[in-house]
Amino acid sequence: MINFITEEVEMPDFPQEKFRTWIVKVAEDHGKSIGSLTYCFCNDAYILKANNEFLGHDYYTDIITFDNTRGNCISGDMLISIETVRSNAELIAEEYDNELRRVVIHGVLHLCGIDDKGPGEREIMETEEDRALELYRGL
Repeated sequence: MINFITEEVEMPDFPQEKFRTWIVKVAEDHGKSIGSLTYCFCNDAYILKANNEFLGHDYYTDIITFDNTRGNCISGDMLISIETVRSNAELIAEEYDNELRRVVIHGVLHLCGIDDKGPGEREIMETEEDRALELYRGL
């Protein structure tokens, strides 16, 4: 089950069923199945508070992924700041919709076991994001 909810923002305009199909396919490509995924779209203030409260980080971010995965069945909750997604898209001269897709799938890739903090891991994550975005375009 894949849910999309909001806190303190309007629901972004995206094809929810296509996103669900895409997320399932990306997980399957990594040998995983979907348990329960909840995407909570929020604003910067909301994600900053969560980042501080749950992770002890005092900075804005585009996504926080809370992992509840068991074995090969991925589950988790993801907070996505629409404001940060929009400002990041502007910063890198990317379309907002493309940046939103990248952030949405970034959380799934984390749940699939792909990290991006250690040496060389960021490049692996970006390659997997690009592959997932290509899959989306083919749906």
